Amino acid sequence: MTASRFLDGFILRDETVNGVRIHYAAAGDGPPVLLLHGHPQTHVVWRKIAPDLVKAGYSVVAADLRGYGDSEKVESHAPHLPYSKREMAQDQIGLMRALGHERFAVIGHDRGGRVAHRMALDHPNAVDRLVVLDIAPTLTMYEQTNQDFATRYFWWFFLIQPEDLPERMIGQDPEYFLRRHIGGQVKTPGAVSDDVMAEYLRTYRVPATIHAICEDYRAAATIDLEHDRADQDKRVDAPVLAIWGDKGVVGELYDVAQTWRDKVHSVRGIAFPCGHAIPEEAPDELLSALVQFLAD
Repeated sequence: MTASRFLDGFILRDETVNGVRIHYAAAGDGPPVLLLHGHPQTHVVWRKIAPDLVKAGYSVVAADLRGYGDSEKVESHAPHLPYSKREMAQDQIGLMRALGHERFAVIGHDRGGRVAHRMALDHPNAVDRLVVLDIAPTLTMYEQTNQDFATRYFWWFFLIQPEDLPERMIGQDPEYFLRRHIGGQVKTPGAVSDDVMAEYLRTYRVPATIHAICEDYRAAATIDLEHDRADQDKRVDAPVLAIWGDKGVVGELYDVAQTWRDKVHSVRGIAFPCGHAIPEEAPDELLSALVQFLAD
């Protein structure tokens, strides 16, 4: 066991579930809450939120998705099944069960929100509440693609190119790509400190991580859409809170709350004055909204 350098009071551990080793940070007692990060971050994105959720009385687990951070990089090629959101969700269900949590709240940002959405569809008895941060449903976003979206979210179309074109291009200078990517999405100066950027880069520059990330996006544009279309008539049973940054692409291009009303039974929407990286840009506002939603 190792104390986290970034999440105060948390212990870092690894658990093998669903045939894959998942790295996570955990702390606290009380009702369980699972935190899932997005691209290009790791569980460290929750550093400004997670310790305060523990203080509020929750048992908090912040995990690295498979392929990201210090979790295992699973071998994957077409048809990209290992990085389907169904498999990634199953990892996290297995992790929470291994920790003794059969039913829990899940809060997902970006890619983690897409994993959380699939988790709530596939495992309705496990997901007590769902929070999605700065995303509209994957199928909705692809079906409503226009030039503005394709230009501003270019990586949705770059990362899905056939292996190994994006891997080679990013691999030539991963730091440049990472910094440009985060810099383009974060609208709050100073939200990502130098030490945190260095931590993101530590794992992002690993070739296996770059490949895994491309496979995550390739799965989103292929097998995930098949799963989503098959489940078009299903709705998430758990209460849902959708939060977005009104300075980000999702908030500017979509009626976010409405996109989720088509997918869930009950949703409440909130916009924050920030960009995409809500846990890093608006931690106080996010904490307040989460504590209220989790307690309702």
